[in-house]
This record gives sequence, structure tokens and C-alpha cells, in this order.
Amino acid sequence: MAAAGDNLSGVNRAAILLICLGEEATARIFSELSDDEIRRVTRAMAVIEHIPQQSKEKVIEQFRRSQANYSGMFVKGKDFAKKSLQSIPTPERGRYLLDQFVSNDESKNLETIAMMQPRMVAGLLEKEHPQTIALVLATQEVSHAAEILSQLPEATRPDIVNRIAKIEKVSPDVLGRIEDAIQREIGLVAGREERQVGGIDRVVEILGGMKNNLDTDILEKLEETEPELTEDIRKKMFTFEDLVSLDGRSLQLILREVNNDSLTLALKTASDEMKDKIFANMSARASEMIKDDLEAMGPVRLSEVETMQQTIVKIAMKLEEEGKLVLGGGGGDELV
Repeated sequence: MAAAGDNLSGVNRAAILLICLGEEATARIFSELSDDEIRRVTRAMAVIEHIPQQSKEKVIEQFRRSQANYSGMFVKGKDFAKKSLQSIPTPERGRYLLDQFVSNDESKNLETIAMMQPRMVAGLLEKEHPQTIALVLATQEVSHAAEILSQLPEATRPDIVNRIAKIEKVSPDVLGRIEDAIQREIGLVAGREERQVGGIDRVVEILGGMKNNLDTDILEKLEETEPELTEDIRKKMFTFEDLVSLDGRSLQLILREVNNDSLTLALKTASDEMKDKIFANMSARASEMIKDDLEAMGPVRLSEVETMQQTIVKIAMKLEEEGKLVLGGGGGDELV
């Protein structure tokens, strides 16, 4: 099929230009295009059998004019920003900033609330339906949501936490209705796409950011109406440091499943109380060996320590599932 002369579409012009530029140049250009763009251009290429001289000259001339009109450089700013954040020398900081960038880029939901004082937000929300409050908190940065929750009436907190845990995705329509309800006070902005905003993991993060043991109070009250949900939340909130609350027998059961090298790594960032509790439930010889290894250990990545700590927590949870003990409780790559 011959390429038409005057009424070429943008895709057909691109196909002709790339054929004229040759295979090597086309391959380099394809590396910068999306899969969908490549499919569209190659489909247009596939039906071309002859390019009239007039069409070739017109396409090349249009390309030269475009070069002159749009001199400078074209960049994929979003991708450039993401790759730059991923390349920050301190990976933990890079991941934190990347998470913030992605979150802000994907949705501007309720961004006005994010800039307001928690006490003021709580005052605006306290008369709203608990489901509305839950949706608002689920869209906020964790520490901000925790502060707002701590300022809300004590009696409503368990219900709000329960509702956040059961949220999966929020549609633009739902957020639009929230906008309409309180836009006079704070001018909410809904996002264009559904996104994950709630769930148990979100509850764990928010409760973990609360102070003065308010998380414990909330869970105790929530347990009265949602015992299974409360148990799931508590299990996710259980951390390596929570092992310090176990009795000696339970801790010894866990330690039998962990070799000394793994335990040494996990103890790298542990509190003195945690270390003392561990050493008190080991033989004197084993504890001295680990103490010596800790002193000799050089810098290690925080992510490696946290991974090992989480591995030990999983061992504890497995032992609990097997009925061998009862758990009673309830990040990064920097060098430590």
C-alpha cells in the first residue's frame, strides 16, 4: 500500500518518518515510547509498501519545522523525578520521598485538610457521620490522621477505626459527595481515579502514630463489638520489641527457632531492655558470644535488621497459631 499524499494522520506521518530515518534510529526512538504508541506506529508501518517522494519530503519538512518550533529538550518529568528519588544515596530517605511523591501525584484528595491543624479538622468533622470521618482520615498522611483521630470525641474513635479498616477503594463520586458536604469550610478536592485508602494496614499505621496509649484504649473498646477485627489489628501491630513482654518460657520457645547469627543481626537496633530480656533467657555462653559479635559488627543496612526482626516475629506468630504460646501485644536502608 502506498502512503497517501496530503491527508496523513499523525500516526502515519510518524511511521513514514521512522522508516526514512532507518532501523537503528527507529529502535532508539521506540525505547522512549509506550507499548501502545509502538503498537499504533508499527501497525501503520505494516501497511506501507511505497512512500511517494512528495509524501516523504512533506513529512521530513514538517519534522524540521517542528524541531525549530520546539527547540530545547523534551523530558518525561514524572519518570525523571521518580528515578532521581530512587537514586538518592540514602535509600530509606529516597523511598520515603518517593512514597510521598507518588501519593501526592496519584491523588490530591482532601489536600486542604492536610494543611490544616488537627484540632481544627477535628472540630469540623466531629459532627459528620463516622463513615465520612473515616473516609477523610483514610486519605490523609498517617501522622496527620493520627493527630486528628486523637482530637475527636473518645466515644467515636473505635467506630471510626472500624470503618477505616473496612474501606477498600473510594470512588470519585463518594469523595465528591464529601466535598459537597463540607466544601464551604475546607474546599475538598477529589481525585480522578479510585485508590486504596483504607484497610487494616492503614489502621495499624494510624494507631501506631497515636500518643498517650490512645491506641490501646481504642482497641479495647473496638474489641467489644469487633473482636475478630481487633485481633487482626493487634497481630499486625505486634513488633520485635513487643517480644520483651513475653514470659521466659515463650521467649525461649522462639529463641530455639533462631540461630545466633540471625539473632545478632536482629538485636543490632534493639533496646537495652530487649537485649537484657533475650540474654536472660539464653545460656551464659551463647549470650556472651552474641554480645561479642554485636560489638564487632560493623555498619549494616537498617532494612536488613528490620527484615530479620520481622522474620523472628513471624516465627512467634507461627508458634502462637500452633498453640504453643500467646502473644500479648498489641523500616529503611540507612546504616545503623
